[in-house]
Amino acid sequence: MAACVQVIGPIRSTYRWKGNVESAEEYLCLIKTRSALVKDVERRILHLHPYELPEIIAVPIEAGYPPYLEWLEDETIGEDELIDGERKD
Repeated sequence: MAACVQVIGPIRSTYRWKGNVESAEEYLCLIKTRSALVKDVERRILHLHPYELPEIIAVPIEAGYPPYLEWLEDETIGEDELIDGERKD
């Protein structure tokens, strides 16, 4: 689903949660995928993540180095493109 995942951290996050100001050590993950696969990535994060409400946001790519964008397209596959966890091709 992802061509690349960058894990940044630990970082300190301060946020409002259920009426309180909370602070926690977290890791920021930047997941590079195609827009068509965002829902697949979201389902996987929700399955694996311990938080009740993990931060999942998608930022569109407006422009990019064409060879990089081709690599991103070539290296990402969706759940429907797998057979028993392996690529169909």
